[in-house]
Amino acid sequence: MKRASRRYDSLATRGINCRNPVRIFQILEFNQFNTGSVHQMFQAAAGLSERGHQVTIVSRPGEEIVRRAREEGVDFAGLKMRHAFDVPSAAALRRLIRERKPDVIHVHKGIAHGLALAATATAPVPAFVVNRGVSFPLDVWNRLKYRTKRVDRVVTVCEQIKSVIVDSGKLPPEKVEVVYAGTDVALFDPEKWDPHAFRREKSIADDRFLIAQVGVRDWKGWKELIDSASDIVARHPNLHVALIGCRHAREENEVLDYARTVGMGEHVSAIEYRTDMPNVFASCDLVVDASWAGTGITGTIREAMAIRKPVIATDAGGNRELVSSPDVGWLIPMRDRSALTSAILTVIEDRSRAVRVAENARAHVMRGFSKELRITRLEDLYSRILRERTVHHRDTEYTEKTR
Repeated sequence: MKRASRRYDSLATRGINCRNPVRIFQILEFNQFNTGSVHQMFQAAAGLSERGHQVTIVSRPGEEIVRRAREEGVDFAGLKMRHAFDVPSAAALRRLIRERKPDVIHVHKGIAHGLALAATATAPVPAFVVNRGVSFPLDVWNRLKYRTKRVDRVVTVCEQIKSVIVDSGKLPPEKVEVVYAGTDVALFDPEKWDPHAFRREKSIADDRFLIAQVGVRDWKGWKELIDSASDIVARHPNLHVALIGCRHAREENEVLDYARTVGMGEHVSAIEYRTDMPNVFASCDLVVDASWAGTGITGTIREAMAIRKPVIATDAGGNRELVSSPDVGWLIPMRDRSALTSAILTVIEDRSRAVRVAENARAHVMRGFSKELRITRLEDLYSRILRERTVHHRDTEYTEKTR
């Protein structure tokens, strides 16, 4: 009973209710805001802090993440977190846990997961939650990290990912819960943004029909989007494609070189990584995600819907849970050039329908995919785990006393 006592000491002296403040660690090795995992981790940390919880972000040190944490009033603890077997980082995390006594540890990627398990090996925390945001199956090497009894819940960002990891990881379904990633619908409010600002910045004329896609990894399907646009450009010569998120000159050159090879050189812009996506999307006529692997629910599609833009998404990962009907967007098969081409033509040529669908899309996100709803669901999840652990602890203590 010694280990159990250490685990529950922080809970024995105060009520377990996530409407009352609890201590939470949000842990993620990535610290650059060019990936969805960092945005969603930071959103959770800031949102929970706004509701009065004592939140600490544990991540690699970085100027931007430290500055943003300070602005949001969230504590930050920097660790090198070089790899999952980084013994000094695990030891430093163990000391931090002993010092701050978190009630909840929520890890967001593999290195964070491994280090947190190592740091809590001899002193488990009351609630240990693991996030899973990609649709790749668990393999024989990492499934043990999910199956261990020390992990209380696995949170996936969609039902499709839950199905994948339950099947591939042989996990009990009740251990895996879906909490949809959230969009700040107040930030992505179309009334707040100039619909011409991004066009002026990039010298894209207002009469161009501007299609945006975020992400230029191969599996994001950006080449497929350019191919479909090339099928349309003779019919609609004002078409323009902005591929956003090029991290360096090599990616920009790859995009532009490919565009030139298919005759689209004058109709494609390679755009750097942006931190002002509401401003970017406000200038767009259509937002596309042509991914064919790896995705959970495409966050930029959710954001574009929130800012009242028509969207086209492939049926990859959990996108069908977001683009759940033709009333809120166009869902097409992966790597289906004719389907993508047809959907783009519909948005261009049936403007009244496109406007109606975009209006519905914002309402859809507000109902089921908002930041506030996500934070509430995380609070409820943490609360349930803490109550379950407290009841189990009391039952165990009673059994010990009556022997």
